[in-house]
Amino acid sequence: MSGPEVGLVINPVAGMGGRVGLKGTDGLNILQEARRRCARPAAQDRALAALARLREISGLRILTAAGEMGEAAARSTGFDVTVIHHADQEQTSATDTANAAAIMADRGVSLILFVGGDGTARDVLSATCDRVPLLGVPAGVKMHSAVFGTTPANAGHLAALFLARHPSARLRDAEVMDLDEDAIRAGRVSAHLYGYARSPYERRLVQNAKAGSVPGENEALDAVARQVAAQMRPDHLYILGPGTTTRRVADALGIPSTLLGVDAVLNGEVIGLDLDEQALLRAMEGRETEIIVGVLGGQGSLFGRGNQQISAEVIRRVGRHRIQVISTVQKLIALSTGALQVDTGDPEMDAMLTGHLLVLTGPGRTTLVRVQA
Repeated sequence: MSGPEVGLVINPVAGMGGRVGLKGTDGLNILQEARRRCARPAAQDRALAALARLREISGLRILTAAGEMGEAAARSTGFDVTVIHHADQEQTSATDTANAAAIMADRGVSLILFVGGDGTARDVLSATCDRVPLLGVPAGVKMHSAVFGTTPANAGHLAALFLARHPSARLRDAEVMDLDEDAIRAGRVSAHLYGYARSPYERRLVQNAKAGSVPGENEALDAVARQVAAQMRPDHLYILGPGTTTRRVADALGIPSTLLGVDAVLNGEVIGLDLDEQALLRAMEGRETEIIVGVLGGQGSLFGRGNQQISAEVIRRVGRHRIQVISTVQKLIALSTGALQVDTGDPEMDAMLTGHLLVLTGPGRTTLVRVQA
């Protein structure tokens, strides 16, 4: 008996802009800048982590594009592979993603598993017009859409459950969203809903779309930000993650900050704005360092979504006990899984971060929250 047919699309450059502080890799100029900054591709490894969970599906056949767009990863994992698209140029593009996905939809595959970020999700959805279910393996910088697994391994696990028709894996209409990267680099958040995809869902394995603040949160966040600022220790370096929550800490100090970048503060002064991984590591040399991050609303992401500059190596050097997490009680209550998520790309680091962390929820108030990978 023949098994299911799955489409696999990998964006080979997905996520390259994260650690080097570029907020994404949309566009050739940004990709070239990422390479100039010695950015490292990560999409293949994340694809392999997902595919490893599909090995036990009997007779599974994979339709994919040539080379790094899927063929290499699928063959290395031992699957029966049919190549249905070849890129015209060495550097693949969004057009290649869309063309490959359209062919897969025409073939009526059981599922398209794509590896990338929100931009890739948009390209696949536009090409398939909701004809087949989609599921994203998170590999980009921007991942605000609800079509992604919480980690590559969880995306693969969910795909396996869906293909095996397990009752826990049902289809839902999942938001496909994207942020304007040029606006992000200018310090503005400009999000747009591009549509809905039919996507496998299991509460523990997928992320929700990013959610905004609710009334009453601002006052609580301002108060806890003032407490964090007041308790900063002399000669300690503080790494401020991106987002409006950590910006409040900078505001309490009366210093500038980067809304969607990572900044470094020493003795109440900014010593670096919008730093990438290597700049953070240099700033940390010889200094006691702490990390201050917020929680990505709706998704509950702690590390691995929009703050890849705070890499596994940065976290390793800082230490788990020197991570300060700020959130409101309302945001924690709204978490779909009841836990914070980590997806640093380093399984050892993800394992180290799992367990429970104290989250600052107000002046003198903390909540113990579970962290999972």
